[in-house]
Amino acid sequence: MEKEKTTQITIDENNINKRLDVFIVEYFKNQYQRSKITDFINKECVFVNSKKQKASYKLKNNDIVSFSNAALEDFFNADLVIKPYEYKLDIVYEDNDLIVINKPKQMLTHPTKYDRDKTLCNALVYHCKNNLSDISGSDRRGIVHRLDKNTAGLIVAAKNNDSHKSLANQIKEKIAKRKYLAISLGEFKEKEGIIDKALIHYIHDNVKMETVSDDKGLSAITIYKVVAQYRGAALVELELKTGRTHQIRAHLASINHPVFGDDLYGAKSFLRSEFSNLKTTQQLLQSYYLTFLHPKTNKKMEFTLSENQFSEDFIKVLNFLRRKNEY
Repeated sequence: MEKEKTTQITIDENNINKRLDVFIVEYFKNQYQRSKITDFINKECVFVNSKKQKASYKLKNNDIVSFSNAALEDFFNADLVIKPYEYKLDIVYEDNDLIVINKPKQMLTHPTKYDRDKTLCNALVYHCKNNLSDISGSDRRGIVHRLDKNTAGLIVAAKNNDSHKSLANQIKEKIAKRKYLAISLGEFKEKEGIIDKALIHYIHDNVKMETVSDDKGLSAITIYKVVAQYRGAALVELELKTGRTHQIRAHLASINHPVFGDDLYGAKSFLRSEFSNLKTTQQLLQSYYLTFLHPKTNKKMEFTLSENQFSEDFIKVLNFLRRKNEY
């Protein structure tokens, strides 16, 4: 029997008020990543009652969700050739199952529709040849979790699908732990705390995130602790309990302590005059600690970057604060 050209699904009471992207992810039983489903919707490939809708659209009873099967197949099964990128990776650890990298600033974790050739994924393809997982798709080979382009530091990649599944599950179940250091603007009254604020993409912006009420966004939890307070800025340790896009950056900005250099989240308006000549490449955010259980041996793996392994920007500003801006 020939495959139907269009899939149509009538929403029942079990799915009322569910986000459109969440519903489609569940419909396909998590076969596709939510971010990819969101892209699929944003390309106007999904309709509700024959009208295009945003991924955040809340479904109503008897809504009819429809999409072209051919468009779905073309979008998710398109052959994408990842060009190997000859780049000297800063390898912290490597074996037959995984590789831990100290990612530099100004390097994307994986290709986007705008930047395709010089990402960490491209460099991994060159270094590891065909020994990388492909669960997340051909354009994200080996990539289990990501760091923003201008966030430097530790990231783990999987060399096979079994390792990928184990590492991804450890992140989901919070067995794996990731800690960051940020230089955050302002002077903290509370030296430690928990930021528990849901996040959603900012209106009319595909990148920036904003905090919203729990019923309107994705749960996001960040634990912070001030390591050292200087005049106008602090060195802050952060631990992620969830891994949302721009989570640390959006959360710190939401409590009026944006990350130094993070213009997207309003850092410029917090700058003191003595910082005016401190130029950085966007945010000073460093992934410095990573721990997980080895997918094959179950041995605890623990990695911590020393300060001399941080990005040049981070070291420069931190040294300035220590030298010129102490209380």
